[in-house]
Amino acid sequence: MVSKVCAFYQFAALPDYRELREPLRALCTRLALKGSVLLAQEGINGTIAGAPEAINAFAHELAHGDMFGGRLDNLELKFSTAQAMPFGRLKVRLKKEIVTLGDEAADPTRPVGTYVDAAEWNALIAAPDTLVLDTRNAFEVAMGTFEGAVDPEIKSFGQFKDFAAQQLDPAKHRKIAMFCTGGIRCEKASAHLLARGFAEVYHLKGGILRYLEEVPEAQSRWRGECFVFDERIALGHNLRESGLRERDKDAARDE
Repeated sequence: MVSKVCAFYQFAALPDYRELREPLRALCTRLALKGSVLLAQEGINGTIAGAPEAINAFAHELAHGDMFGGRLDNLELKFSTAQAMPFGRLKVRLKKEIVTLGDEAADPTRPVGTYVDAAEWNALIAAPDTLVLDTRNAFEVAMGTFEGAVDPEIKSFGQFKDFAAQQLDPAKHRKIAMFCTGGIRCEKASAHLLARGFAEVYHLKGGILRYLEEVPEAQSRWRGECFVFDERIALGHNLRESGLRERDKDAARDE
């Protein structure tokens, strides 16, 4: 059965995030959803999958239900499909950060970089004075990235601040355009760079997934496939499954 997949996040003050864990888990269980959800004082981040009507009910509860009391009124939501359930179980975890950077100055509830819609992204990254920066780890970059993007060669997002300190200069890099899978890492990365004095910092709204969904393949500057954190492994244009899952299964049978 085809599953609907929902990737979501929002930075929002959730001082009661510990108390929200069990009600959220109960909601997902009642709706027969599987996937991973992170809760922290700074907000929520996750990807879940299930029946289309169950996913719709879940998204409605987050944004409009009593559980969060209207605090998730600006959720970044991205929907896609999977030919089979892409998660084996449900995990609802408490974390210090919903995306780990380890820089208290990088507060996405304060000013972050300028959002750029997918339709405007090609023109921005084609400009000769723009430094295009991939904020993902080296494994993800190897699967696909935008033409001309700089690979920071990091193993985890927590290393981004070290890369920025060593390789980026506010006086030299006056205009930076960054991107990541769904947008959440760029929220913190752009806040970090602004706190360090960089003047113009832009990031792709909705991330690579939104770009692959909205920009026609014939006009795309994306090359390769986009790694996703579930059993589909990677997605291509129009958020099509890459087929890596099936190829991995075939390889396992051959061994």
